[in-house]
Amino acid sequence: METIRLIATDYPWIGTAFWLTLLTAAALAVNFVVPVALVKLLHRVIERVHFLQGPEVVRSGVIARLANAAPAIVIYAGIVMVPGLPAALATVVRNVANAVIILCMAMAIAAALDLFHTIWRRREGETGRSIKGYVQVATIIIYIIAALLMIAAVIDRSPLILLSGLGALTAVLILVFQDTLLSLVAAVQISSTDMLKVGDWIEVPAQDANGDVLEIALHTVKVQNFDKTITTVPIRSLVTQPFKNYRAMRETGGRRIKRSVHIDQSTIRYLTDEELHHLAQMKPLKDYIERKSRELAEWNAQLAPAEAGVNRRRLTNIGTFRAYVESYLRAHPRLRLDLTMIVRQLEPGPEGLPIEVYAFTNTTVWADYEAIQSDIFDHLYGVLPEFGLSVFQNPSGRDLSVLSR
Repeated sequence: METIRLIATDYPWIGTAFWLTLLTAAALAVNFVVPVALVKLLHRVIERVHFLQGPEVVRSGVIARLANAAPAIVIYAGIVMVPGLPAALATVVRNVANAVIILCMAMAIAAALDLFHTIWRRREGETGRSIKGYVQVATIIIYIIAALLMIAAVIDRSPLILLSGLGALTAVLILVFQDTLLSLVAAVQISSTDMLKVGDWIEVPAQDANGDVLEIALHTVKVQNFDKTITTVPIRSLVTQPFKNYRAMRETGGRRIKRSVHIDQSTIRYLTDEELHHLAQMKPLKDYIERKSRELAEWNAQLAPAEAGVNRRRLTNIGTFRAYVESYLRAHPRLRLDLTMIVRQLEPGPEGLPIEVYAFTNTTVWADYEAIQSDIFDHLYGVLPEFGLSVFQNPSGRDLSVLSR
């Protein structure tokens, strides 16, 4: 014992090195023990809380970041107990350890925010509202505060001193974070007005985006197009530029059909009695032709003999075809009768007389919608010759070849 005292008296650095080694060993031991203990505690919490269950909680990184602060806490508390260590060096080590603790806590809070966002996305009753932008803003604020506290800890000054000089840097900060601030304002507008949700089908012509919204972040909106490509749209452009959201269509449960059959105007004429008798055999036209024939007979009976040739009303093939299309659509099992259904003539032009079909399917599934629409127009094109009508088509090479002969 006397020898040890003499060595400690004659060589004080040996005692200092011993205690530093002991402190380092304690910090390393804590670095291995604390994560294991925290993971066990986490698993116990997960087993008792339903909404925390899932692999995302374990992989979130909150435990790892909290555990990283444990060795720094040991060093911060034990460095002052090391004998023979210069006061200035001990102060520097304590300040650095304090800064490390602040950094680890900030990283743990940021990881907790990411975990909260993950739980929000997979919670029951998901509404599609994205909070990722708010999480990113909160993360930025946390790291800014952490940076100020770390600088204050390293230089051993009060954070209020740094905050007092922060006012002079406001203009610089606004310039640096200009895009972030504008994007935050846009994200708040989109969220508050319910313009957009995750899962919505949107079309942004200016950005060549047409698909489902996968993610709404602070600066961008990620859209998966129907060809499975990804388009990243700046969130500010959704406020300053027009875009189309098909959410209301999906919620209604019906998708609109708005397409025209272009009739060759040279084939439009009155129907003969034989044609009327033939068309009356069609179930969709039977009631229409009977009702219309009585109406026209009453009208014509009131005409004077001199007017019978000019003002006499007769059924036309185009009007009967329009009545047939309307009756056919109302009997179609895949169309919605509670929504608007119109068959109308549009203004004739160089491409013939358009007969427009305006109706809604009872599904919004893209493939089913296209199949229903195609089946309807397949039938309409096929039934046109029954009315003595034909589709207008610009002359093709074959037509010109026939004319040249």
